[in-house]
Amino acid sequence: MSDKPANPVDVPELQTPLAALEGAVPPAPQWFKDAVAVRPQSTVIEVEGAPIHYLSWGSPAKQGLLLVHGNAAHAGWWSFIAPFLSRDYHVVAPDLSGMGDSAWRPDGYSMETFAAELLAVAEHSGTLAIDEPPVIVGHSFGGFVTILAGALYGERLGGSIILDAPVNPPDRPHSSPFTARAHHHYPTLARALARFRLLPPQACENLYLLDYVARQSLREVDGGWRWKFDPQIWRDFSIGNLEARLRDTKCRIAFFRGENSFLMPPEIGNFMSSLLGRTAPVVEIPGAQHHVMLDQPLALVAALRALLADWRHSEVSRSPDEPD
Repeated sequence: MSDKPANPVDVPELQTPLAALEGAVPPAPQWFKDAVAVRPQSTVIEVEGAPIHYLSWGSPAKQGLLLVHGNAAHAGWWSFIAPFLSRDYHVVAPDLSGMGDSAWRPDGYSMETFAAELLAVAEHSGTLAIDEPPVIVGHSFGGFVTILAGALYGERLGGSIILDAPVNPPDRPHSSPFTARAHHHYPTLARALARFRLLPPQACENLYLLDYVARQSLREVDGGWRWKFDPQIWRDFSIGNLEARLRDTKCRIAFFRGENSFLMPPEIGNFMSSLLGRTAPVVEIPGAQHHVMLDQPLALVAALRALLADWRHSEVSRSPDEPD
């Protein structure tokens, strides 16, 4: 038997895992209930003409930790992760424009605009105003935005953590599973939830997490429900030269990958590290596929805590004349 994960696109029954629940809320463990019971502060600011929404947990006096969601997702993907980190950090999770509860941009989207939104949220939330600069954690597409933020604004950041966002070599080009097409309207919430699927598709045993993020991915409208993200984001959208942006990173950086991620196998993590010309850790989350926070949320929390503590300790222990 091969150890390489099967291509999940070839497994159609994984496409709509919530359908069998018929709108019922699945049972959840106590740790999850306790985490989402910690209510974040909700804030809206304007960035380049569009209202941008973000959530925040913890004291603004602590070092900032920005958590950036993936493609067509939203800040709620971090709502059961952030409370575990807010004891030591001011945790901030934005909705990128066109997604979640942020506004759509009728004139189109760009990677530079998304990166500018991250910096604006960091400034507004106060994470750039304290002595310890913030760290950004970006998952999937959010990881690509985080890479660009590290290239453009890295001098103002304490580091970036790229979570299962592959920068591929030339012989493994990027592709997007999204196409620009109008949303369906669903007459009931149960019908809409039944259509929720992960992209790229994969199995996920934690149905309570799928159900949680799916419910926050929907907006009630006249005549039913529709998805929050703008389906026109990906029309004429360019992700840009990720290799060059990664090489231009101006802050500490680390790479996290799911052990069984189809998108980011070990060789891709090693390739990304090699582009930097310096040492960068590649951390594997056991048992996780691409959607790491849904597969292994507590393992992800532990890995983030460990790396961040190591980075903080290295800052304290480094002599003033020692180079980064």
